[in-house]
Amino acid sequence: MDIQIAGIVQDSIVDGPGFRCAVFTQGCRHACPGCHNPQSWDESGGARRDTADVLREILENPLTDGITLTGGEPFLQAKACAELAAGAREAGLNVWIYSGFTWDELAELAKTDDATARLLALTDVLVDGRFIESEKTLGIKFRGSRNQRLIDVKKSREAGAAVTLPD
Repeated sequence: MDIQIAGIVQDSIVDGPGFRCAVFTQGCRHACPGCHNPQSWDESGGARRDTADVLREILENPLTDGITLTGGEPFLQAKACAELAAGAREAGLNVWIYSGFTWDELAELAKTDDATARLLALTDVLVDGRFIESEKTLGIKFRGSRNQRLIDVKKSREAGAAVTLPD
C-alpha cells in the first residue's frame, strides 16, 4: 500500500517519549496559522512510498522505542497509517499520533470509517487538536499549544470519552 509522506526523522526525542521514528504524512486541510510544517499541507506534495518500505526503514534502527505519525494529518491517510501502526505494534513499538482532529471528532468518524477505527485501535497516545498560535507554549511536553491534549487511547475507548495523560 502507498502512503504520501513529507519525510521521516529517526531518533526524534520531541515527538513522544524515548527515541522515536517520526513519519511526517503529507496532506493537511486544517491549515493552522503558525503551523510548524506548512510544507506538509499540499496533498500532492512530498513523496509516494510503499508502507512496507517505510516500515522496513523504521525497524532498521535498533534504538527506536516507538513511532510517531504526524504531519500533515495522519487521519487523511488512515488506512496506510494503520498499516504502519500495525507493523510497529507487531515489532513491539508503541504508537503515537499527532492530529489536528480532536478525540471527539475522531471517535465520531470511527463510527462510520473503518480505517479511522482501526488506526485508533492501534494507537497508544493521541496528541489531539489543532495548533492554536495564541496558545503556543514551550512549557508543556510533546505539544505545541495549550489546547492540545495527550489522550490515552485505550482508556478513552473503554471510557467512551477522552482520558488525558498527566503532564
